[in-house]
Amino acid sequence: MGSGRWCRDFNLDEFRGGLCLAATANVAHPRLNFGSMSQTSPAAQRRLLIADLAPSGLAWDVATAALGALLVGALAQVSYYLPGMPVPFTGQTLGVLLVAAAVGAQRGAAAMALYAGAGIAGVPWFAGGAAGFPKFTFGYLIGFAVAAALVGTLARRGWIRTPWATFAAMLLGTIAIYACGVPWLAMALGGNWATAIASGLTPFLASDALKAALAALMLPAATALLRRR
Repeated sequence: MGSGRWCRDFNLDEFRGGLCLAATANVAHPRLNFGSMSQTSPAAQRRLLIADLAPSGLAWDVATAALGALLVGALAQVSYYLPGMPVPFTGQTLGVLLVAAAVGAQRGAAAMALYAGAGIAGVPWFAGGAAGFPKFTFGYLIGFAVAAALVGTLARRGWIRTPWATFAAMLLGTIAIYACGVPWLAMALGGNWATAIASGLTPFLASDALKAALAALMLPAATALLRRR
């Protein structure tokens, strides 16, 4: 039968030579694709955070937490109160979101815990140089840690690689801050939810959307540069 004729005519050396020619053609002519594997290194394929530029370790974790807390504390000094409002406009939330996206969930949450703990202990880096326990805004400090964990997790999963995904991650982080801050404010105001929403949520929606948009413009470009290293 035909199969027997094929077996008699088959030449193993010629077959091997054909494979070598095919492989050579695939290298020399990329259009002749024989299923070659990607040449991208595993390190380049990782979804890098800025903190990944240095080897992980306790010293680096402590350093990133301290630097993150310092950044949030510095941006908190960009603040002002509207008359009669217990919650100020500040740059804090932008700092929280940027730190979380840069260092990840665990380091970001640690930075926010350090920021809150040190401020309550007396470091004057809350809004306007304040320190001590913030009766009306403590819930927002809790929200900072929750938002850092959330945004840091999303960043590690690649949400900061495009502007729209970054914007969505920043909005989710902002919602987490509100979800913790507004109920605490309502409780501090004696259960007055209307006042809590009017003074702790509504006035900040536009400015927080702008902060999310700024982060969406900055972070994808930074991530792309890191992936080329």
